[in-house]
Order: sequence, then C-alpha cells, then structure tokens
Amino acid sequence: MRRFVIIIVTSILIVGCKKDRTAINDFSIEYAKAKIDTAWNMTYPEIVKKIVPPRFKPDTLVVNDTIYFKESLHKAMIKLSETGGGVVHIPAGNYKVNGPIVFRSNINLNLAENAILEFSPNPSDYLPIVKTRWEGTFAMNYNPLIYAIDKVNLAITGKGKISGNCKPIWSEWKFKQKEDKKRIRQMGNDQIPIEERVFGEGHFLRPSGIQFINCQNILFEDFTIQETPFWTIHPVLCENVTARGLNINRGTHNDDGFDPENSQYVLIENCNINTYDDCISIKAGRDQDGWDYPHSENIIIRNNTFSTEVGSGFCIGSEMSGGIQNLFVHDNTLNGSKKHAFQFKSNPDRGGFIKDIFIKNFKALDTVKYGLEFTTNYKGWRGNKYYTLYSDFYFQNIDVNKATDISIKINGRNEQKIKRVYLENLSVKESAAPFIVNHTQDLILNKISINGKQITNADIITTIDKDKKNHND
Repeated sequence: MRRFVIIIVTSILIVGCKKDRTAINDFSIEYAKAKIDTAWNMTYPEIVKKIVPPRFKPDTLVVNDTIYFKESLHKAMIKLSETGGGVVHIPAGNYKVNGPIVFRSNINLNLAENAILEFSPNPSDYLPIVKTRWEGTFAMNYNPLIYAIDKVNLAITGKGKISGNCKPIWSEWKFKQKEDKKRIRQMGNDQIPIEERVFGEGHFLRPSGIQFINCQNILFEDFTIQETPFWTIHPVLCENVTARGLNINRGTHNDDGFDPENSQYVLIENCNINTYDDCISIKAGRDQDGWDYPHSENIIIRNNTFSTEVGSGFCIGSEMSGGIQNLFVHDNTLNGSKKHAFQFKSNPDRGGFIKDIFIKNFKALDTVKYGLEFTTNYKGWRGNKYYTLYSDFYFQNIDVNKATDISIKINGRNEQKIKRVYLENLSVKESAAPFIVNHTQDLILNKISINGKQITNADIITTIDKDKKNHND
C-alpha cells in the first residue's frame, strides 16, 4: 500500500481520531459538534417549516392544440390568471413549442404522463430579448425556454417531459461565445445599466431551460426535463421554492441541473439528476454585478441521486458574490464524475462569502477525479483583489469509493484563509493522490480514512504546495 501524505501550508490544527485539542478561537471538536447539533436540530426544522408549496384553485383549462400550441397555452394562462389562477392541463401527446412559455401568476402547468413539450431549436423564436441572468450577470438576452419575472404562485407538475432540443443549433454556441462572455463580464464589472447590456440576435449567449426571476412560491414536481441549451432549472432572486421528484437529464455543455441563485428557502429532494456539467450548483451573482443582491441562503438538498460527466455532484460557485450561507445537504448519492464529488469555487474577482455549510450522509459510489476541493483561484480571474471569505464547513459521514487525482484539497489564500472546517467519518476507500491543505485556519479531522488508513497528526508533512495548476482549466 502506497504511503499516504497530507501536505500542509500555513498554521492550522489537525485533530486525529483519539484526542481533542483546542484551536485558535476555541475551534474544537466540542465546538463543532455543538454547532452541528444546533444547525440540524434547530435551524434545519425552521427552514423546512417555511418552505411551503403553492396551492392553486381547482379551475382547469385543457390545452391540446398541436398546431398553435404556444398561442393556445398563453391564452389559457392569461384567462385563468385574470380570475385568480388555476391549472392548465396538457394531455398526453407531442407538442411543438415554437418559442418561450411565459408564465403568469397563480398558474400550475400540469403535464400528463406521455405529454411531451419539444421546444424549437431556432434562436429567432426566442426574441424579443428579455431581462435574464447569464452566469451571474444580468443582461438583455434571448428568452429562456420557460420564463417568469416578478410573479407569484407558479408550478410545473406532472409526469410529462420537457425537451430543449439543444443539439441541432444551441450546442455549437459553446464554441462561439468567447467574445460575448468577455463583453458581459466587463459590463457587469463597469456596472453598465442592464437595459444597455444588449445581446440576443448576433450574439451567442445561450438561454436557460427554466428561469424564474424575482418570483415567490414555486413548485417543480415529477416532470422530466432534458437537452436544454444552458443551465436547466435556474431560479434567480426567488423565495420559497420546492423541487421534488424531478428527472433532469443531460443536454450539452454547461447544462447544470438545478442552480438556485440569490434565492432563499429552497428545497430540492428526491430528484434524479444526470447532467454533463454540475448536478446542483448554488449561485449568488458574479463579481460587482452580484454584490448588491440578497444572499443565497436557507437551502436544503436531500435524498437525490446524481450523475455527471465533467461537473460536480454538489457545487458552490463560482458565481457566489452576493454570499451563500445556511446550506443543508444530506442523504445524496453520486454515481460518478470525471471531476468532483464536491467543489467550492471562487477567485479574487468575486468577493462575497461562503459560510455555514452542513453536509452529511453522502456517497460517491463510482470513481471521481477529485473527492472534495476548495479552490480560491478558479478560472477566469480578471486581476481584482476581492477575496472570498470561506468559513464554517461541517462534513459528516462522507464515503468516496475512489479518487484518482485529489482525495481532498482545501486551498485557501494567504490574503484570506479558509476558516473552520470540520471533517468527521470521511472515507476515501482508494486514492494514491494527496490530501492537500493550503492557507487554512482551524481544520479538524475526526476519523478520516484514506486507503483504509486512519489519518492522524503523524501523517502530516509540512512543505511548500507546488501544485499551482487549476484543475478546471
């Protein structure tokens, strides 16, 4: 068996499984366990109580027009909304959707089993441009496939299917978007008025699958969604969101499964998420364009199954500038990834914070490249010095079958150390890769096993971290 190594840079505390010690600012096993107990037994139940799915009037309109489906659907939504809302039911059948579905308040779009909504791949069908958020920056861009702004009481339910039909055209835009990405980043940095950040026709920023902006009381339940041009389900500045029993299937590059952004009181449970990119990524705006918006907070992710090609099972960032806190992630399974089981990412353009993250009972069943990685030098840094605060991460009962490149890497910065990380009952069954700790203050290891070997103080080697390569480039 190859000898396992922990690489440490800067002053930290490591606690082995036999003895508790007090760290700087009294961070200890006792402190961590008390915080964990309060979080799971007091904070968590209070969050659950406040996440309540919307209810709808029983009034129902059926839309089965296969010729002018979108037009008939919008007429039904408007009619119901004007009388207090209700259910728009789509019976079994194939429906071509030649442009965006734009929600009204108090509408439950219910898809019968074997109802299939197939969206047009023609970009011109998603004009005129609307206010959207693209990788953490607001702009005027193509309409998302399903869209709402400033609405309340919204739902998509039922066992039907939504297909974004991304392959004919949208998938190629990944390779054409470079200049538009630079432009939108600079506009956010310079705080150009949103109405002057005009993209759409002649540009290559792909629209999200479902994007609701500044909406309250949302339910996503039971449906299948696949092949969207970009991030699949993307609530922005939303509150009280329930997602349960979904099947989210892969599409193309950047097809994140579920990305709550600057949103509060979100529950994602009992979903099967199989994506090319990140399965779930918590967002909060990018750089200067994210600082003045509410935090993403009070989010619960439980009992889900993840599979991803090149993303993470669970991820935070890299768009996190408005701050992210109070996340509870438990009883999830990752089937496999060519990248990460977990990744928390930012760079010195971002600012903001990531804190009070509680994760337990997670299994990565197949091989991953990196087990757990904190990175503060994620790609795309434009040279600023707005360092992100990482603080208070609590992991319990984490099982990773095999990590080929990195088992665990906690990579802070000299300017802003990562603070207070507690790892308990974490096992990487097979890994020849190092456990790297760099610029970290207050780290506790309690019953950590790599290759069947308990990691204790005796395994520590203090050296210079020579691994400067960003694994995501």
